[in-house]
Amino acid sequence: MGTNDKFGVSHVRSLRTSIARSYPPKNDPDNMTHHSRRQFLGIVGASAVASTGFAQSANAQETPIVEMGNNYFDPIGLRVDPGTTVQFELAAGAHSATAYADRIPEGASAFDSGTISDGSFEYTFETPGTYDYYCIPHKSIGMVGRIVVGSPGGPAEEDSIPDGEVPSSEAIVDQGTVAYGSSSDGSGNTGGGMMGRGGSGMMSGRNGGGVGGLPAVGGVLGMLGVLGGGLYWLGNQKSPQSTTDDSARKTLQNRYARGEIDEEEYRRRRERLDATDEDISN
Repeated sequence: MGTNDKFGVSHVRSLRTSIARSYPPKNDPDNMTHHSRRQFLGIVGASAVASTGFAQSANAQETPIVEMGNNYFDPIGLRVDPGTTVQFELAAGAHSATAYADRIPEGASAFDSGTISDGSFEYTFETPGTYDYYCIPHKSIGMVGRIVVGSPGGPAEEDSIPDGEVPSSEAIVDQGTVAYGSSSDGSGNTGGGMMGRGGSGMMSGRNGGGVGGLPAVGGVLGMLGVLGGGLYWLGNQKSPQSTTDDSARKTLQNRYARGEIDEEEYRRRRERLDATDEDISN
């Protein structure tokens, strides 16, 4: 046998020996079991690490959004981890996201977007605890919200919110988010405001006890205005003056819904229109 043939045989034997060391004999069940177990555990471990990394990455990239609509924040209750940036996004009208200076955790800064009519506002919550906030133009009619960072705590947990109604911190932590108009939490702190969530307030939320589920006081008054205008037309056969008054009412209601005038100004102008109607009818 030549030198090359000997080298080839030796090379094949060496290769077989290496393969035999790497893989257990087919007839050795114990070795096969241990080998399979090691492979399985390795795959599971790698998958767990990959899944954890993916979840952490997704959470880190997620930015919760609070919608600012016609006199409501949605969700009205939100729970986030410290370091989370929350985006307050304008959906309609002109609103603000303004923290109660005396209803945030000690050491935290009071955020304030100012009244905005378009775009959004972002704030990063660093200090754990409970944050209550409101809308400057619609505070008096109960446009309020609550954010729990980490776990509840701070002055907001000591007494009821002075305007409107918010879910309890326990419900917020338990659910993660509490939608505006949700009836899942009936034990929230209340201040007797008009913005209830299906309770005794005038506004019970978009899906709660409001008239037709309308989300704003402007919507309710708008519905009443339309009905009242229809009855007035039937009784007065749509005189030129009544047409003008109806148009003025609709314009007034639209300006109020957009946040261009506050509640006090809206009521004052509405009373003036009503007084004009009474003078004409008399």
